[in-house]
Amino acid sequence: MALFRRRTPASEAAASDPAAPGATGSGATEPAAGSEGAPPLATAATVRTGMRPADRDAAVRELAAALHAAGRVTDLEGFLADVAAREAQMPTGMPGRVGLPHARSAHVTAPALAVGTVPGGVDWGGPDGDAVLVFLIAAPEGGGEAHMTILASLARRLMHAEFRDALLQAPDAAAVAEIVNREVSAP
Repeated sequence: MALFRRRTPASEAAASDPAAPGATGSGATEPAAGSEGAPPLATAATVRTGMRPADRDAAVRELAAALHAAGRVTDLEGFLADVAAREAQMPTGMPGRVGLPHARSAHVTAPALAVGTVPGGVDWGGPDGDAVLVFLIAAPEGGGEAHMTILASLARRLMHAEFRDALLQAPDAAAVAEIVNREVSAP
């Protein structure tokens, strides 16, 4: 299921020249992807579907624990402290019933994204109700550009109800991860 495809120079050439290498004649674009050899932003191991957290702190802890178990976070408590400090600056409830906690941290090994679906919702201070989707962005402390690339790309996708709906309707964690990795640009 193709939702939104990032255009690349190669796909632009293919769209305008059906004889160009990789051209399909349909104007198709390349899927979003990270740097060569970089791990994917999300994996089935960093996705939690059907979460039922008591509050936003419990949701963040569950998603951070998934990143820790996947080897993306080296010190769970240290990372949680960094996320809490960032959340204290400004709540990250977004339109579309989304929670978007994020932090740069010395405890992050590579840019990563943990995703949670919360059917019953969890209060994130958003403008239109409890969050039913939560995205925890983890970026290395010196990775300001990586952090902002992920945040900006994800925010652009979250503006589209079709993207949010696809994640909520995905049959399992692997499908959620596949959608995120295809649609969200990695640094």
